[in-house]
Amino acid sequence: MTIRVLLADDQALLRSAFRVLVDSEPDMEVVGEASDGAEAVRLAKEHAPDVVLMDIRMPGTDGLAATRLISADPSLAQVRVVILTTFEVDDYVVQALRAGASGFLGKGSEPEELLNAIRVAAGGEALLSPAATKGLIARFLARGDDGDGPDPARSERLGTLTGREREVLVQVAGGHSNDEIAERLEVSPLTVKTHVNRAMAKLGARDRAQLVVIAYESGLVRPRME
Repeated sequence: MTIRVLLADDQALLRSAFRVLVDSEPDMEVVGEASDGAEAVRLAKEHAPDVVLMDIRMPGTDGLAATRLISADPSLAQVRVVILTTFEVDDYVVQALRAGASGFLGKGSEPEELLNAIRVAAGGEALLSPAATKGLIARFLARGDDGDGPDPARSERLGTLTGREREVLVQVAGGHSNDEIAERLEVSPLTVKTHVNRAMAKLGARDRAQLVVIAYESGLVRPRME
């Protein structure tokens, strides 16, 4: 299947470079280009892409607002947003994750990293830049502007999870893949995938990135400051 990609960046030169790279892959195609967030939302509704590569800083409607609008639209439930940022340690990134982004990637990443990011996001996985550590999201959340302790609503929803689902959620929050979790918990990768899917359904999470956010905001997992 061909992965349909929408590019959203206010720099035409970057969009052109991304288009050439994406269109060079046999399993991908660019279905549209947007120069601001409002246009990105409009084109997302028009083309229903699998992945939106979203610049976080754009004039008018920025990438954060656009991500929130796309994530909140039930008709775009299958659209995954990958935030592109110049600075990987960027306070806006955690807000983007909370808004529904599936992950983020630095603009300085290698071409293969960008292509892999698209494939990872299209597959429903949480994406962290290869240059980021597994605890990066935790540090973002620790510095968040609303970090006044665990979110009671989030914490209460954790009560719907089984013991095993909570165990798996903790592992997901640690940045581990299904195969790694399966090895740690001595179960099959398929079993892990089932638990992850059930946890997402119970917690109303779009994907694994949202599970990570919920795990930290609920207090199930606490940030480790390094």
